[in-house]
Amino acid sequence: MGGQTQAERKLRVLCLHGFRTSGEIMKNQLLGKWPEEVTSRLDFFFPDGPWPATGKSEVEALFPPPYYEWYQYNKDFSVYKKLDECIAFIEDLMIKHGPFDGLLGFSQGSILSSAVTGMQIKGTAFRSVPRVKFVVLMSGARFTAPEVAEKIYPDKITCPSVHFLGDADFLKKEGELLSQTFVKPVIIRHAKGHTVPRLDGESVKTMLGFIDRIEDSCASSHIDEKVELVELECVA
Repeated sequence: MGGQTQAERKLRVLCLHGFRTSGEIMKNQLLGKWPEEVTSRLDFFFPDGPWPATGKSEVEALFPPPYYEWYQYNKDFSVYKKLDECIAFIEDLMIKHGPFDGLLGFSQGSILSSAVTGMQIKGTAFRSVPRVKFVVLMSGARFTAPEVAEKIYPDKITCPSVHFLGDADFLKKEGELLSQTFVKPVIIRHAKGHTVPRLDGESVKTMLGFIDRIEDSCASSHIDEKVELVELECVA
């Protein structure tokens, strides 16, 4: 009765930071580079990863510690350590701090954000939380170990998605492959490398249009749910 409807509240977004950074660093990166006309439309939550960094952070010269990891991996990305614990940690975050409408991730956080949507479709995890309605992925990639990928990725991910691809990003090719996993992905390209990118005039328009589309979809779903409830009440 007293709660906000979908039309009255902002879309709530779980933001997953990059390897050996933190939620606070992700917050500073995003809010410092994205204009208020975009960020004011969304309700962000910036948690820290579950594990303290086990090595040097690439952002030490830019941001102070502490730094965190979501999981560890070997040099050829064929072995992932503590990944199952990480998945359980994120699902617990979503239960305690949600519900979340979408996920936004950078680098390791982007890999995980896309994995959440895939595992929900496959039914292998995140069954205790509402279905994610959209993802925003920056410098993303897929898990490549076959036994891991089999549990995560369906043939196609139908969740609406935005993919930021940097021309100078060492993960550009992997990010393009990830985007092909999604149905009708929205692609935003930028000239920078492995970083949370700034939004320019065109990318601002693209993001605002995407947010409009998700809000309309959420509003329609809410109306459909109310109609179904009324019909059930009438039958009863």
